[in-house]
Amino acid sequence: MTLHLGHTLVIANPAAQSGAGAEGAEFVRRTLGSYESATEGFEVRLTRGPGDATLVARSATGYDTVVALGGDGVIHEVVNGLMKIGEARRPRLGVIPLGSGNDYARTLGMAANAPEKSLGQLLQGVIRRLDLGIVNGTYFDQTLSFGVDAAIALDTMERRRASGAHGTRLFAASGVDVVLRQLRAWDFTAALDGREVAGSSLIFAVQVGPTYGGGFRICPEADARDGLLDVCYSHGSPGKAAALSILARARFGRHTTSRYLDFAQASRLVIDFEGEPPCQADGERVGGSHFEIGCVHRALEVICPTWQM
Repeated sequence: MTLHLGHTLVIANPAAQSGAGAEGAEFVRRTLGSYESATEGFEVRLTRGPGDATLVARSATGYDTVVALGGDGVIHEVVNGLMKIGEARRPRLGVIPLGSGNDYARTLGMAANAPEKSLGQLLQGVIRRLDLGIVNGTYFDQTLSFGVDAAIALDTMERRRASGAHGTRLFAASGVDVVLRQLRAWDFTAALDGREVAGSSLIFAVQVGPTYGGGFRICPEADARDGLLDVCYSHGSPGKAAALSILARARFGRHTTSRYLDFAQASRLVIDFEGEPPCQADGERVGGSHFEIGCVHRALEVICPTWQM
């Protein structure tokens, strides 16, 4: 059964996947143009730079569906734009993932870097209401992290922009370099649903979905529908060898037994760091030392494949 997308806006990053985004946008334009019964008219808008997708999405009040075509960055921007629209008028979200990490697409079960498959999934999909995280007023759909793991994610983004390289290997290579050259802990105090936690941590990850970095399963049990954020943070003083081992095992979610890691769930967190640690939300840099974080339960309607979620 075909899902009717209604009046549809496609927000596409033409630079995604070293220019594959432009080809993907043109494929979607041709396909929707020849399959008129799938929509009640559509428009394709190409982004021109950082922040543009948020501006376009926040003005999409006349649409039933907004499709984000690109990597995790453009999806993050579109989500933040949509959340500026009141719930009664807010379009549903669809994703055509063309990126290097594609972690939100992995949570949804969408085919990555294959527009013909992911568009087919949207047209045959189901609508589900999924959670979002929010940190200091900025929404995140997949991941928020502090410390070494954030430094790795941000370094990966810089390497990607400079070289065009992508994929899990890039994240792993960046991880090795950051651990060997920038390994340090950050003192923090936190409240997880009121429960006080304090210490010194190399990593502090807050997840809506289970993965980041192109499939590293940092919080393997995270569920984007349960109204809770999954948290992974380190304690003690792991050396470089132990940190690299944790990183390697996290690729497959096998790090959860490490004596240096704690896991928790919470709907609300408040974290204060001594100093300003590296911080990222869905791969985008976030500044500050005080963070108020929450889970917005069932915040957004999202089109998912019928056999997922």
